[in-house]
Amino acid sequence: MYYVTREPDGSIISISRVPIDGAECMEALSAQAQQFLGQTPAGSEFDAADAGFVRVLEDLIDTLITKGLIRHTDLPEAAQNKLLLRKGMRSRISGALDLLGSDERIL
Repeated sequence: MYYVTREPDGSIISISRVPIDGAECMEALSAQAQQFLGQTPAGSEFDAADAGFVRVLEDLIDTLITKGLIRHTDLPEAAQNKLLLRKGMRSRISGALDLLGSDERIL
């Protein structure tokens, strides 16, 4: 159960899980309430697009470093740490999916 307070025009001001004087009860969150909370399908599309764009930026930074146009240490320390963290996560994931291993002696 949720409790919603509204402006005179009907737009949502707040949503609470505890009763509030003057609030209306709402069994399930409506599309308007989900939009107020930033949980609309359009929001999830942006999240997915942002995640894809982050991957593009990672690849771009890797390319610039590989070509010697920038150094990893040219980036702010916070960016260096985030890139290293994501690289580690990606290598663990790709390693976990590498079921056959990379033993070149098979050939």
